[in-house]
Amino acid sequence: MAPDSRETSPGTRPNVRILVVGGGYVGMYTALRLQRKLRQRLRTGDAEIVVVTPEPYMTYQPFLPEAAAGSISPRHVVVPLRRVLKDCKIVIGEAERVDHAKRTATVTTLATGEDGTGAVEIPYDEIVIAPGSVSRTLPVPGLADFGIGFKTVEEAIGLRNHVIEQMDIASATRDPAVRDAALTFVFVGGGYAGVEALAELEDMARYTSRYYHNIKPEDLRWILVEATGRILPEVGEAMGKYAVGELRGRNIDVRLDTRLESCESRVAVLSDGSRFPTRTLVWTAGVKPAPLLAATDLPLTDRGRIRCTAALSVDGAPHAWAAGDAAAVPDLTSSEPGSETAPNAQHAVRQAKVLADNIVATLAGRPTEDYRHSYAGSVASLGLHKGVAHVYGRKLKGYPAWLMHRVYHLSRVPTFNRKARVLAEWTLAGLFKREIVSLGSLEHPRAEFALAARGHAHPEPPWATPPKDEEPPRTSG
Repeated sequence: MAPDSRETSPGTRPNVRILVVGGGYVGMYTALRLQRKLRQRLRTGDAEIVVVTPEPYMTYQPFLPEAAAGSISPRHVVVPLRRVLKDCKIVIGEAERVDHAKRTATVTTLATGEDGTGAVEIPYDEIVIAPGSVSRTLPVPGLADFGIGFKTVEEAIGLRNHVIEQMDIASATRDPAVRDAALTFVFVGGGYAGVEALAELEDMARYTSRYYHNIKPEDLRWILVEATGRILPEVGEAMGKYAVGELRGRNIDVRLDTRLESCESRVAVLSDGSRFPTRTLVWTAGVKPAPLLAATDLPLTDRGRIRCTAALSVDGAPHAWAAGDAAAVPDLTSSEPGSETAPNAQHAVRQAKVLADNIVATLAGRPTEDYRHSYAGSVASLGLHKGVAHVYGRKLKGYPAWLMHRVYHLSRVPTFNRKARVLAEWTLAGLFKREIVSLGSLEHPRAEFALAARGHAHPEPPWATPPKDEEPPRTSG
């Protein structure tokens, strides 16, 4: 795409270009609804929708814990954008800057690094800022070196491989200290991501241990560290206490009002003075707005989110829109003045619908509508056949809550294709045994060939030490 071109085909120019930055919940659902509402204009070339996203798929994050546990194939946790957004232009790249005064976005793509042409400037008429969020980390010594994130499908599958590999290490080592560290798993953060990931992986590892001659379920040590006095605040205090009791009943060490002070040298040091040698430290202690927001000329709140109106337009910036994690949207259903909608998937999906309709209304010269949705409640899985839920004031626990969790998310995962595949996998998982294979080599598919090509002269894997003048690959989390 040329930096200063808006042409869709020779001799034509769209009257309006809608740029969607981000391919997550808000980005995909907004583009999907715009695609339906503007189908005729898109096909005649009168309008154009451009979606800029780092990945060619949308990740349905509530299914990441089950993907990590092997209950769902990783391919079925993601939705391919090119298939779903057939009438949109998908640009795989990173938006570095947005200059709304000039109506341009600066984007780097996979090709810009190869052809040396530099970043591309994409002009637009309407823009939707929806880059999502990134992991919120703290300056904990050793965290950057040994911490593992849990926000992407790659991290989920990498964590599954890692847990099984630690069990392989523990089974083979002759050093008791190495064995204990390999079988100790520390999760930091008591929100959805941390609790569900720990619960699903503990289920998976306990099942996997039956295939090791020298590892018993009680040899595995799982520790959940939460800085506040409760976990899963979204499901309410009572259900949060039940969740703590359920986890502790499975010999999971839940430490409330406790912080991670350090994890240098693969030793997790907690604020209560405890020290745990561990080879697995998973960080799920919240998220923060994407760095792109700071590189725009749009108004931000003290927390770094874009200040929006109830109609999801950017406050004081016509033709700019935002929703989801990136946006501070007034909560019109709350009795507390100045309150904002929570940055969660439930609001993001519903906001995307209103946002798309408001863009269409603006293009047609019609008035926009305000977003209002009363929070319905939350559901959380605590492993196979176990869960908690607080929906419309009703509290559920155990199997009913787990079933509600599955039914709710199956209804929300995009496309009938994905619904059918996930349902089929759940059905098969109930009929057959779990898969317990680690495919860690997928992360470095060229490693074995590279060593063979060097005649095994290289004493360590080629990814361990990057060549001179070459930066290590960028990782998320």
